[in-house]
Amino acid sequence: MKHESASTQKLLDVLTDESLAQEVTPQDRTLGRIAWHITTSLHEMMSRTGLDFEAPHHDTSLPSSAQVIADSYRNASEALLEAIHKQWTDESLLEVREMYGEQWPVGLTLSILISHQTHHRGQMTVLMRQAGLPVTGVYGPSRDEWTQMNIEPPAV
Repeated sequence: MKHESASTQKLLDVLTDESLAQEVTPQDRTLGRIAWHITTSLHEMMSRTGLDFEAPHHDTSLPSSAQVIADSYRNASEALLEAIHKQWTDESLLEVREMYGEQWPVGLTLSILISHQTHHRGQMTVLMRQAGLPVTGVYGPSRDEWTQMNIEPPAV
């Protein structure tokens, strides 16, 4: 979870206020809306497991500041990790909770939260490129980072 949170945080820290409006189409989420959705999903999903921690709720309005989004995610993910360490045991991961009309083991919910962030980070990187922002690597260097290391990026 720490690596995934850090990877998400790296992307959020690059966003600018102007970039938050970047969209593929008017029918799709903007870059800012995706970033805020990732942030608010921490509480929305994990509070259903019984975890108690401070984080923006899913119905909290989208901030107009990229810094507020990045700081909110940082604080929420740190609070989530602390809550997991203090409130869960290995056995907690096997407990079953209601999740969107289904019964999910807590460990599955945590796994899906991680996959959820991964999915939306992919969307963010495309919108970040369209907005002219540098993209940070997640599971290895990005094209931008290869260049910074004076190494030719792999062929496309």
